[in-house]
Amino acid sequence: PRGRVHPTMTDPESLTMDLPESVDEPALRRVKTVARVMDEAVRVPGTDIRVGLDPVLGVVPGAGDAVAAGVSLYIVAEAASLGVPLSTVVRMLTNVTADAVLGSVPVVGPVFDTFLKANKWNVSYIEEFVAADEGAGEAAASTDADDEGPVRIEISEE
Repeated sequence: PRGRVHPTMTDPESLTMDLPESVDEPALRRVKTVARVMDEAVRVPGTDIRVGLDPVLGVVPGAGDAVAAGVSLYIVAEAASLGVPLSTVVRMLTNVTADAVLGSVPVVGPVFDTFLKANKWNVSYIEEFVAADEGAGEAAASTDADDEGPVRIEISEE
C-alpha cells in the first residue's frame, strides 16, 4: 500500500513523495523545484525568512518581473497538463498576476516578492489536487474491496 506524505516545500522528502502511478511525478518534481528556487531558495541569515530569485529578479525594473512571471506561468502550465481543474488554474493565474503587479511596484516590489510566495501557493494547489485525486481512487478501491456479499455482479458494455 502506498502512503501519502504531506511534506513542506523545504523538506528534502518533498521531491520524493509517494504518489499514485497516474501522476506525472517528474512534472511534480519540476514544479516543486521551480517554486523553491523562485520563492525560498535561501534563508536570510538570522531569520526564518526564506527568499528565492523572485525578489532578486524584481530589482530589475520591468524585465525582472516579466521573467519571474514567465517562470511562474510554467508552473500553471504544468498544473493544467496534470489535469488540475480550470477553477484552480484561474486561481493560480490570479496569484501569478498579483505577484507580478505587486512585485513591479518600485522599491517595495521586492519586499512583496519576499513575502508573497505565489509559486509555493500554486504548487500547494497542485498537491491538493493530486491528494484529492488519489483519495478518490483509494475510496473507489476500498469500496470494491469492502463488498461483503457472496456474489458480485459487474455489468459492462462490450
